[in-house]
Amino acid sequence: MGRLTTHVLDTAHGKPGAAMRVRLYRRLGDSYNPLKEIATNGDGRCDAPLLEGDAFTAGRYRLVFSAGEYFAAQGVKVPQPAFIDEVTLDFGVADAAMHYHVPLLVSPFSFSTYRGS
Repeated sequence: MGRLTTHVLDTAHGKPGAAMRVRLYRRLGDSYNPLKEIATNGDGRCDAPLLEGDAFTAGRYRLVFSAGEYFAAQGVKVPQPAFIDEVTLDFGVADAAMHYHVPLLVSPFSFSTYRGS
């Protein structure tokens, strides 16, 4: 069964990005419709897939990670406005029968992602 999952790694501190707010959207035409808002658990993961089964379909998606909010809650002193605030990842799902894992590796000054397993 296909599913969409994510997790966050705080590369500045070498730990999971716990309690980071994540919003999921699906693109319909020229706009993105909100599907879900969650916060990562203590391991930087979501307790359940963001989407799975019939709810997970081929198409364009967007994940928005509230990294600036997360680092502020960690007491990280960064210039204002923060260099990294909301991290927006737009990606496509070609085969909804597959597992799409979209992790975020983030620090106050950089981020990266990849399609994981």
